[in-house]
Amino acid sequence: MTERRFYHLTRKTLEQTLPGLLEKSLERGWRVLILTGSGERAEALNQHLWTFRPDSFLPHGTAKDGQVEHQPILIHAVDDGMPERPPNEAHVLFLTDGVDGQGLSGVGLICDLFDGNDPAAVAAARDRWRQAKADGDELTYWQQNETGGWEKKA
Repeated sequence: MTERRFYHLTRKTLEQTLPGLLEKSLERGWRVLILTGSGERAEALNQHLWTFRPDSFLPHGTAKDGQVEHQPILIHAVDDGMPERPPNEAHVLFLTDGVDGQGLSGVGLICDLFDGNDPAAVAAARDRWRQAKADGDELTYWQQNETGGWEKKA
């Protein structure tokens, strides 16, 4: 059984939210794989993680950087093909852009981040929730509160 957390972004964007979740993952000693919907999005996140806060450093890279197996945080675009297992032996998988992560095995935790201000993204996340439930995954649902923090709803 896989633990799957759905993160409903309502107050902050993915770019504002993701770095904090990545920092917490690294603090726990987890390696991370981030799946994006396109190479352009992967490159934008790559650049963003270098500059999101001047006093922070998140060790990360993309396939273009090489040595993917050594990246603590690896950003991968699904249009480059879906890996069967995380190339960097990640424990946690972050899904963005409505990517479902089907066919990828070997992670203990899946974090599905979706834009709560986009009705199509919400509907697609509901579909992914139903499928994950049918697959027997352990599910939790988190929604951003007024301060941008997280509130467990289910």
